[in-house]
Amino acid sequence: MRSSWKLIETHLLEFLRDEVEKTGITKVVVGLSGGLDSAIVATLLQKVFGNRVLAVMMPSQYSSKESLEDANRLIEKLKIDSEIHLIDKYLNIFNSQNPKASNIRIGNFSARIRMSILYDISARDNRLVIGTSNKSEILLGYGTIYGDLASAVNPIGDIYKSDLFSFAEYLDIPESIRKKPPSADLYQGQSDEKEIGYSYFEIDRVLKMFVEERLSRDTILEKVENRDLVDMVIDRIYNNQFKRKMPIVAKITDRTFGHDFLYPRDIKR
Repeated sequence: MRSSWKLIETHLLEFLRDEVEKTGITKVVVGLSGGLDSAIVATLLQKVFGNRVLAVMMPSQYSSKESLEDANRLIEKLKIDSEIHLIDKYLNIFNSQNPKASNIRIGNFSARIRMSILYDISARDNRLVIGTSNKSEILLGYGTIYGDLASAVNPIGDIYKSDLFSFAEYLDIPESIRKKPPSADLYQGQSDEKEIGYSYFEIDRVLKMFVEERLSRDTILEKVENRDLVDMVIDRIYNNQFKRKMPIVAKITDRTFGHDFLYPRDIKR
């Protein structure tokens, strides 16, 4: 398996170097939560860009002490620059104006505040924002539009969450990060797997059969024998397709964005 991860690592390092250089920008910024996904991305970025990487920690009053400690531990290990931007003051204003806000609203607001900070730093320093959403999250729609799903380049968006654990081990990510339950610390006691209702290993088994093997719902049910799980996964894939697309533009003229005006993103004059 190490040989496979070596090939994937080499590909991702070349991908990051190529996609960032195409923009003419030489520096990158990434949000570092203390979780697995952002730790993997920060590690890859350090291998390519060295001291041109900025890791930004954005804790709130809901963030665990362990998350901040893990993020700092990784920053020291990688020897990359970092900043801390507290978002509790923004959340305090939001909560005071929305005292009955649900956890989903609080989580979405937190994710968008964090991405706003990253894009402000991008404008301040002329840095490219690098994404940290994995394939499982993207397929399930388990993310916030213009929040954690936003970025200029995403190196791990085609890797399932359950596979990232072994990739992290290959990359020598600290064990404290690899072993902790996945959580975005979006609100008090938030846990990804508790929120979804199943472990990523259970979810990814279904995702891989449906997406990679292209098996039908009925065929998957013969193998999994958990209709609630299978229905949840497949329904979420379809219901959240809008999160994986740019906004649909109504066609009026002869050449419309997304319909006929289809230049690649790195087109040059």
